[in-house]
Amino acid sequence: MLRKLLLAAIAAAFVGLAVFWLITIPATVPASALGPHTPNLDNGKTMFDAGGCTSCHATPGQQERTHLAGGMALPSPFGTFYVPNISSHPADGIGGWSEAQFVTAMTKGTSPSGQHYYPAFPYTAYQRMAVGDLRDLFAYMKTLPAAEGRVRDHDLPFPFNIRRTLGGWKFLYLDGAPFRPDPSQSAQWNRGAYLVNGPAHCAECHSPRNALGGIVASQRFAGGPNPEGRGWVPNITQKALADWSASDIAYMLETGQIPDGDSVGSNMAPVIRNTAQLSAADREAMAAYIKSLPPVDGPARPGR
Repeated sequence: MLRKLLLAAIAAAFVGLAVFWLITIPATVPASALGPHTPNLDNGKTMFDAGGCTSCHATPGQQERTHLAGGMALPSPFGTFYVPNISSHPADGIGGWSEAQFVTAMTKGTSPSGQHYYPAFPYTAYQRMAVGDLRDLFAYMKTLPAAEGRVRDHDLPFPFNIRRTLGGWKFLYLDGAPFRPDPSQSAQWNRGAYLVNGPAHCAECHSPRNALGGIVASQRFAGGPNPEGRGWVPNITQKALADWSASDIAYMLETGQIPDGDSVGSNMAPVIRNTAQLSAADREAMAAYIKSLPPVDGPARPGR
């Protein structure tokens, strides 16, 4: 009897390992899935600015916003991540990538070498982007200067340094669904919803996260502790912005000024430097969508 139980346990372990291995295989987008495309560099720049690529990937201390050699440290409860070089440099950056590899990275979180990227890279939001927009973004990024410099490896303790386990995380939090317009809403609202939930990845910062680092869906956009360990990220639902008009939000996205006469600071300041580059129509669309977010209570802030 004991022998049968032992054999059953071994068989169950092998089945479990096989299932884990299958679930955690890094997904890719084959080049054959991408049809003919004529890049629109103006749209690529819009996606670049909406995505705030320079906020994380510009070299610390470098004033040129298109010097994308990376290097910024991102502290988190799981360890410290170091933002990579995404310049057009063929060896140190993404200049040697194919279009399919770029789309794969942005929508599947898989590197050209076939490894999982950590979700400090917000591919859970970028997966919502239209493939055409991603291809335009890639074409635009290839026009930017090549910057030398390889960034050091992430500083993560065991077991977070085992990338294969990220396949399990993706199984829970990366659904692969593109943005779908709401036919009951206006074209402006849908444009704003696309920008906010896709390239601008606003929920990635403005939502609390659970113990696994996944967004708490019931408190999306409701703010919470800064993952970097400093300060508090504000609630941007109508729980906190009920007194703001859509025009107030659009003006803040352009200038950083808020209705009480103060200005945004901390991690939001570089975001504004990017949204200020967008068209007024896009900022107004983002504002219309954010203004429509229903009030949601966020996590309790310490000391209040």
